[in-house]
Amino acid sequence: MELFERDFDDLHPGLSFATRGRTITEADVVGFATLTGDLHPQHVDASWAARSPFGARIAHGMLVLSYAVGVVPLDPERVIALRRVRDVVFKRPVALGDTIHVEGEVDEVKPVDDRTGLVSCTWRVKNQHARLVVRAGVDVLWRRGAEEQSMNGVGVLDSLPLTM
Repeated sequence: MELFERDFDDLHPGLSFATRGRTITEADVVGFATLTGDLHPQHVDASWAARSPFGARIAHGMLVLSYAVGVVPLDPERVIALRRVRDVVFKRPVALGDTIHVEGEVDEVKPVDDRTGLVSCTWRVKNQHARLVVRAGVDVLWRRGAEEQSMNGVGVLDSLPLTM
């Protein structure tokens, strides 16, 4: 059973997962630059980037982190929300054409109340050469008793504490 298919009460520190890969394309970088307004020449100007310490254009760090979230199979019946991303470290550049995937493990499982729990994980984003490109701590709010709770639009989110 995949980690993100498990009920909250079946989770424990040390459980691990690995995701499928996602290749970073020029269209991804240009689209992200346009969407965010981050037009730094390291990402969008091949001439400028060729003279940079990286020697070529690279993907935005936040694009890589966003794609990492996208490839992690967060089950919407169990994972209510991404609660926090902490201690992000960008270790290596990701070149256009690189393929990234996420390897992660559960660090802590903490009940919040009868209906929700907080699952803290370490995510390691790696490239096609198994080299670490990003490391981050990620906390997700997990539904407890997923089978008993319905998705009727009222419930878990209405009663969430604003601070945890």
